Amino acid sequence: MNAIDGARLLPWTSWDGKPCYLLRGDGTGFVSRLADRVEAEQMTSAAELIEDAYRILADRTWTPGEIHLLAVELNDRLAKVHRVSESRGARLLLMEEAEEEEDGDGLDSDDADEGAETEGAALRPSPR
Repeated sequence: MNAIDGARLLPWTSWDGKPCYLLRGDGTGFVSRLADRVEAEQMTSAAELIEDAYRILADRTWTPGEIHLLAVELNDRLAKVHRVSESRGARLLLMEEAEEEEDGDGLDSDDADEGAETEGAALRPSPR
């Protein structure tokens, strides 16, 4: 496993458009917290743009230029939300793999969770 395998994909790119990564950490450092805030802002911005798009399209009084601008903005927000989902999905996979290694009982994660509930064991905190 190389260093990038466990790295977090950050919600921004380098000046030349290349992906930025944060190498392993516990998720509580400055860059992790900053990335969490940027991701939250990107998700909020996308939700607000969706509302604007509904309003603009419902009015049916738009010009071709307004539709073009809306499409450009929707594409930008969609790309950012996709990046957030890739980053979070990769982190969830790493968490599942770590849990499976800790369990070491051969059960898949659903079976392990059901067993913990029925045996009264402490539940694991849910991922953000």
